[in-house]
Amino acid sequence: MNKLIFEFIEANKLDILEEWIKTTKETADDRVVRVVSDQVFTSTSREFIDLIIANIKGLKEDYNTRLTDFAEKVVRLGWPLTFVTKGLHTFSTIVFHRMEESGIITKENQLDIILEFDGWVTPITNEIVSIYSITWEKTVSLQKIALQELSAPLIPVFDKITVMPLVGTIDTERAKQIMENLLRGAVKHRSEVVLIDITGVPVVDTMVAHHIIQAADAVRLIGAKCMLCGIRPEIAQTIVSLGIDLNQFTTKNSLQKGIEAALELTNRKIVKVEGSK
Repeated sequence: MNKLIFEFIEANKLDILEEWIKTTKETADDRVVRVVSDQVFTSTSREFIDLIIANIKGLKEDYNTRLTDFAEKVVRLGWPLTFVTKGLHTFSTIVFHRMEESGIITKENQLDIILEFDGWVTPITNEIVSIYSITWEKTVSLQKIALQELSAPLIPVFDKITVMPLVGTIDTERAKQIMENLLRGAVKHRSEVVLIDITGVPVVDTMVAHHIIQAADAVRLIGAKCMLCGIRPEIAQTIVSLGIDLNQFTTKNSLQKGIEAALELTNRKIVKVEGSK
């Protein structure tokens, strides 16, 4: 980079940062400034400016590490990519205008300096876009895995009795997850009875019923009994109207009734202790 630009940025770093924060806050999307405190916004902005300066200095190894860390931070903060790229443009604009006001940029050297600016702004923008995109994809992938794990948990409630509470819509991909978790969990917990609670499933259509029946058949193949709980009146009406056959299931209208039935199947029951209220 042109020595004049580098020396000017180094000498005026704090003033440039102050103007950059002010300009960015005035033009930024509400979601950028609303989700973080002024202190976090300022510290992140300072980190961004330091990152740009590290690139200018040519500290490649340090710059790459810091760029990755910065990308992960702004993704966690929920800041869009446009904020980062626009911030870089704002930085170069501020520097250019200040250099003009200081008389460093003249009519004679203006074109050369513009070319110098373009020579480092374009590569750093491309690097930021690339790292940000990779970080975002990685974050989304990890969130997807976490959601999948939470979408069909198998919970041991008593010895040999486990419950899978289902909430929300069941599609083909989620049905696969339900099947895998049921089989893996039933073996792991040595379940004799598995209760599938559909209280939180808004709609049970032919496809959903088919997935549940498949899961129950798979559970029976490993030696456990499957019970369907949480069948609300409107769900029962839908099942009957669609002609869905659930005769191979033991069905209960609530999870409580299901657990009581599961205890009986495993030769146990809940008794009231004398003297208890």
